[in-house]
Amino acid sequence: MAEILGLGMTHYPLLAGRDENMAGLLRGTLRDPDIPAEEKDPSRWPAGMQAEWGDDEGRAAAPGHRADLVEHLDRCRKAVDDFAPDAIVVWGDDQYENFREEVVPPFCVLAYDDIDVHPFEVMNEFGNPNAWGLADDMTFTLHGNRSWSRTLTDRLIGSGFDMAYSYRKREGAHFPHAIANTQLFLDYHHAGREFDVPIIPITVNCYGRHAIARRGGLAKFAEIWQEETDPSGPSPARCMELGRGVARALAADDRRYVFVASSSWSHAFLTDKLWHIRPDTAADMELYDAFIAGDYERWRRTTGTDVVDAGQHEMLNWFCLLGAMEELGAPLNWSTMVTTDVFNSNKCFALFDPVSTDAAHRSTATGTTPAVSA
Repeated sequence: MAEILGLGMTHYPLLAGRDENMAGLLRGTLRDPDIPAEEKDPSRWPAGMQAEWGDDEGRAAAPGHRADLVEHLDRCRKAVDDFAPDAIVVWGDDQYENFREEVVPPFCVLAYDDIDVHPFEVMNEFGNPNAWGLADDMTFTLHGNRSWSRTLTDRLIGSGFDMAYSYRKREGAHFPHAIANTQLFLDYHHAGREFDVPIIPITVNCYGRHAIARRGGLAKFAEIWQEETDPSGPSPARCMELGRGVARALAADDRRYVFVASSSWSHAFLTDKLWHIRPDTAADMELYDAFIAGDYERWRRTTGTDVVDAGQHEMLNWFCLLGAMEELGAPLNWSTMVTTDVFNSNKCFALFDPVSTDAAHRSTATGTTPAVSA
């Protein structure tokens, strides 16, 4: 039987850059001429956001935000090391990387062996030097296991879950940064270079209606008002079903797996109703409270429209994880939420107690009460 540890973390790209650039997305947003002037006026922002922005556009607050994130990433890495997994299954969004105009599947297993990844490619394009002072073209090896990935895909298809798969990264495109940054940040102190656990990536079409319309990224309001949106991505409930399916598919393996949801929660640059200026923290905290309470039905009732409205697109990765944890009856051990108005997105971290799949169909989890901090 398999042993499985659940983990949730952020892959916030600006954490890989320098402190002075950590609020760069908000600074760029404030240059959008189609955002009303009163919305861009810091004196009209919530008090907490004004304090975080300060008189230096968030530069003084950035080191504290970084320190919080790194502390929680270190806790996650220790849990991984203590568990000593054979492989890590990561749900991460594809942000106009492999999923482009030719084909946009709901989900895709990346059945790769070892691949060299350039983790700083995207930041280089925006002139944002990396936090480690390493060469811009630095690479690390992201270890994979094509055979195990193929087997997972075959089992999912055999159980009725129509799963896409990929044997090769798209030429001329970045490697999905949600996956690359998972290794980068779990090995934060070595910039991803000393991490040797194989990763089985499952990329998710989190961007759905905006996957092609916004090319998985930023958009000015002049473009948004005339955009032709794409078909919806997979529903939150379907993502939970995928998580359950993956847990069942790997249950018989005599291996140790870590299941990872890799993403922040509400993203300012995706929250149209707030003019891309801050994330929808109220929506995040409603789901977070349900998460801590183990109310997975509340999560299952979330619609794709709810997700898009709150800028929570990338949270579909977390819906996958929660489906797996529900299937396994895994108790939540610890979680924390790092909220921010200035640094683009709220960041949740979580660890579940390891479980054996011989207990996969317990109806309720018993024992521990999660340690929770806000």
